[in-house]
Amino acid sequence: MNANRFFLAGAFAVGLSGVCAPSVHAEPWKQEGDWLVRGRGIMVAPSEDARIRPIGGDVSINNSFVPELDFSYFLTNHLALELILATTPHDAKALGTTVGDVDLGHVWLIPPTLTLQYHFDPITEWKFSPYFGAGINYTIFHREDTPGDVVTHSAFDNSFGYALQAGMDVPLNGNFFLNVDVKRLWLSTDAHFRTVVGNVDADVDIDPWIVGVGFGYKF
Repeated sequence: MNANRFFLAGAFAVGLSGVCAPSVHAEPWKQEGDWLVRGRGIMVAPSEDARIRPIGGDVSINNSFVPELDFSYFLTNHLALELILATTPHDAKALGTTVGDVDLGHVWLIPPTLTLQYHFDPITEWKFSPYFGAGINYTIFHREDTPGDVVTHSAFDNSFGYALQAGMDVPLNGNFFLNVDVKRLWLSTDAHFRTVVGNVDADVDIDPWIVGVGFGYKF
């Protein structure tokens, strides 16, 4: 199953659960004024694409597994703002260029993301609580490291992007809860490389899927 189908299937399952759940709803456990802090382990899987000048070809960016921290504040019983913080390392290669495959080196991304979420009322006696969100992110590129054989210097422009999100919270003991979350970021950058054969520029769409599982605490 590709990433698009995975996300659509997850969204459909969350929506279907609301239709097929028992008619007796649980008491809400997330309310206006609540703060939620979550820690997740996430997989960042780029859906990369590039236009490389003047040597042509495409780009390959590897997946990354890192921790993520986020903070949510409930404006109402249903609407919440969430700030998502993480940093991810990636290796990049240019494939199929006129000079063959080229190692582009290593770069870290910091993509702080702010989403506005809608949290549904709990729909079972276990207080399962799905949510959807949308927002913006600003990605910062840092710690660029080039291999030095063909590519001797690299630089990536910071950029704004958009985000969609779907997930669920399931309360455990006390104020602790389990969280599962899927996000898609639309993230692009202008990349600039100094090579032994001249300068190379690229318009790169990274557009990662971010799948996370973790635990949270409600204040």
